[in-house]
Amino acid sequence: MLKSHYPFRQIGLLCAAILIGLTSVSSAFADAGPPDVSNGKAALNKKHPDVSVGAQYDTTHVYVASADLDAFVNSFLATFGGKASPRAVFTVTPTPSKTASQYVQTPVGMLSVFGFETPIPYPFGNERTGYLVTDIDQAVKAARASGADVLVEPFDDPIGKDAIIQWPGGLAMQLYWHTKAPDYAPLHSVPDNRVYVSRDAADNFVRRWLHFSHGKVVSDNPHADAGVIGRPGETIREIRIESRFGRMVVFVTDGRLPFPFGRETTGYAVDDLAQTLDRAQAAGAKVLYPAYDKGSGKTAVIEFPGGYIAEVHDGQ
Repeated sequence: MLKSHYPFRQIGLLCAAILIGLTSVSSAFADAGPPDVSNGKAALNKKHPDVSVGAQYDTTHVYVASADLDAFVNSFLATFGGKASPRAVFTVTPTPSKTASQYVQTPVGMLSVFGFETPIPYPFGNERTGYLVTDIDQAVKAARASGADVLVEPFDDPIGKDAIIQWPGGLAMQLYWHTKAPDYAPLHSVPDNRVYVSRDAADNFVRRWLHFSHGKVVSDNPHADAGVIGRPGETIREIRIESRFGRMVVFVTDGRLPFPFGRETTGYAVDDLAQTLDRAQAAGAKVLYPAYDKGSGKTAVIEFPGGYIAEVHDGQ
């Protein structure tokens, strides 16, 4: 998707470049052994600098039709609060294209929203998040050393540089760097990057993401309640990771996911889930998966005007 971070400044400076389940019985990953990463052992043993900046600079990339931009942005802000940058039309890819775009800043997470007015050049639109890094060349080098594929090599934009990378298991993301570093306060709550991977790819992906992000596994539950992804009565392996890039929850599945699971890219933590769902529906959003009690709290899935799907849960 697109440029992950648009500072609130004059429109002329907003030209950001876009680089933007389950087994049928018990655990979806219980029988999977460690992956073969023999070709990457040397790279993973080599340390590299931590290039992360902070979770308040992570953005979820959202693509909607140009005609739906106002409805989506207004609905999202009415649900979570916050503000949006002025809208402008940019060329935000290294090849010719044009998109209307806005940066949306809320207490529970950031968005880069794009309504393309031209066909979207490949592979833009496949990346789901953008991460600010301290140095784009170091970040790309570290990503390669950690086993990522560089889909779009670093290119210049008016306020910095961008690249798109992809990890084993298929997760694509943007890395971006600004000539003038932005400065944002921490979020009220850090959202989850919700990642779905197969049993074959899970350990390999986690190992390589940890190496790149300098993160840690907070929990690894092979028998988590699969009701959180629409499969109540079953269990799933759920891995939670934290780093300065933010939070990530990895669902290890057999790919048999009921709609809308797998379509949501981000999970938002709110103080009161019921009130949030009420605000969302009043602002034109639809509840696709009603509040489900997972024991430690409740989770739901909503769809905003324009088609953006998000998970929402109570707690921090």
